[in-house]
Amino acid sequence: MLIKRVRRYVGYLLVIGLIMCLMSTGLVGLSNRSLPTASASPDRLSEADKARLAETLHLRQTVGDAVWPGWGAAEIPTILFNEAYAFLIGYPDPPAGWIKVPGATRRGGAWQLVPDDTFAGAPYYRQALPLPDVTPEAFTVRVGDRWVASMTAYEWTKIKLVSELRADIPAPLRPIVPYRLLVGMFNTDWHIVAIGHEAFHAYQGQVAPDRLLAAETANQRQSGDYPWGDAGFRAAWQTELQLLHEAMQAGTAAEATQLAGQFLELREARRTDHGLSTALVDFERQREWLEGLAKYAELELWRRGASTPGYKPTIAMADNLDFNDYAGFTQRWSSELLTMQNQAGREGDGRFYYSGWAQAVLLDRLLPGWQVQALDEGVWLEDLLQARTGR
Repeated sequence: MLIKRVRRYVGYLLVIGLIMCLMSTGLVGLSNRSLPTASASPDRLSEADKARLAETLHLRQTVGDAVWPGWGAAEIPTILFNEAYAFLIGYPDPPAGWIKVPGATRRGGAWQLVPDDTFAGAPYYRQALPLPDVTPEAFTVRVGDRWVASMTAYEWTKIKLVSELRADIPAPLRPIVPYRLLVGMFNTDWHIVAIGHEAFHAYQGQVAPDRLLAAETANQRQSGDYPWGDAGFRAAWQTELQLLHEAMQAGTAAEATQLAGQFLELREARRTDHGLSTALVDFERQREWLEGLAKYAELELWRRGASTPGYKPTIAMADNLDFNDYAGFTQRWSSELLTMQNQAGREGDGRFYYSGWAQAVLLDRLLPGWQVQALDEGVWLEDLLQARTGR
């Protein structure tokens, strides 16, 4: 009897579970049908766009100099773009178009004043995108002689993410995948510091334009020659990333120093064992300098937004239900550490974002004030780390 009752109970659970799955699937399907496929008002910034951008500027201006001396006070205009328009904020009477970096390719046309609208009481500008794939991109561009941070608008970012996810999922599963849940981590907090990431690139352009151009040029010229797929090379990279991961979490500065030294020794051995040319060694260093530092600035903005005593977001953010007051930083930090460990097996320069970020975090602990040297010509992150470890 007991066995029969247990079987009956398990059967009930299975039926209930199946019903719940079917209900969940139906709810997900209904939710997916209501996902937007276009920006609600593509011809102007929404009030939510303005509130997010105002908070981005407020955060950088308040804590940015603590992240990187001079960055918080720097005047950095911003471009936000969606599927149809690019908007330029913080740049009165701008010259036409934008200049893509590198290559000095001029794109776009004249900037037009957005009628009957302002940002923080000042006019802002727009222009229709020439083609859907001709955009300022998420990086930095020059408008005239000024370096400008460029990023997709929040609403369009989410729409693009969902579209890219759908394209990667087998067709039969597309209707039942919970896209809202999958892109939920890309909330307002994330978007604010993502704009900060691009604003740091603009600052690199202001302070060290030749280095920024060289790093982007190296990506175009050297990436095709880099041994991304070599199994031994990947294994060596995996060990380096693991050592950086352990050093970032070391209990003492002495332990962090020892692990950082081991990382530098293994890095030198990898380069020698695999016959890496001087150009490819510089490619690694340049990408770490460019993208690793921007990732460091991005996450430091988030951390200081969460932990700076007395910091208060702008009043308008109280109306943003997708804003978490930077409280998700600890979870994001843990997620980034986990992601870093998986980079060696992936193609593309994502590993340099993480190896550069990790070295910057270690320098905060082992060589306080290192930032004053890091943008100087010929100074690499690994050089600063080597000076502290003696390796």
